[in-house]
Amino acid sequence: MHTALRKMGNSTGIILPKPILTALGLSSGAKLDLELNDGRVIVTPVKHVPREGWAEAAAAIGALPLTEEEQDWLDMPNNFDDEWTW
Repeated sequence: MHTALRKMGNSTGIILPKPILTALGLSSGAKLDLELNDGRVIVTPVKHVPREGWAEAAAAIGALPLTEEEQDWLDMPNNFDDEWTW
């Protein structure tokens, strides 16, 4: 299967035919990794790892100072069971 390079704004791009995209399970906007190897361009889909970056994001949020309202919740006594009838 042949294709041609095309001018896209200030860049040049390649159009991947639909059968190739379908075979790879890709659609427009998919992230790809490009590698040059012995005069060939190797294009590999970037696999998304579920929850990637969540641990770092949680650590960053945990490092933030508590708001006054959040601190009030933490300071609230947790002896509700003694006062409430279930």
